[in-house]
Amino acid sequence: MDIAALLKAFCSAVERRDGKAFAALFTADGVYHDVFYGAFQGPEKIAAMIDDWFHRTARDFRWEMHRPVSDGRMLYAYYTFSYVSTLPEAQGKRVGFEGVSMMTLCDGKIAEYREVANAGPAFVEIGFAPERIAKILAKEGAHLKKQPEWARHTG
Repeated sequence: MDIAALLKAFCSAVERRDGKAFAALFTADGVYHDVFYGAFQGPEKIAAMIDDWFHRTARDFRWEMHRPVSDGRMLYAYYTFSYVSTLPEAQGKRVGFEGVSMMTLCDGKIAEYREVANAGPAFVEIGFAPERIAKILAKEGAHLKKQPEWARHTG
């Protein structure tokens, strides 16, 4: 499996708003867990996430993956991600954040995608009110604590 080609196709499909090409990188029952919008499973929903959800309030995406590490079953990559926000608060600013992509692989395709993102700076850059940022971060914290890996930490 050519990891560099997979990551390039992944980022390029998002930048081109090509949900069909993006979904083709996933297994038939693949799941994309988005840090903002939640889980999307299967090719139709994954394609719609790119074509509709991502581009609903943003344009001119830029996504780059850096320093990938893979054992053939798991793939991790540090990423930088930006877009021009079309939300009124952003006033047309390019905003961005960094994160880590975690992908479970199966037969050269992505079976599951998860990410950890440092999106707080983007919220400030967009111009969200502090109360809105606090609400978003509280929701992320609640989701985090529901993960099985956090059982020992919440007990």
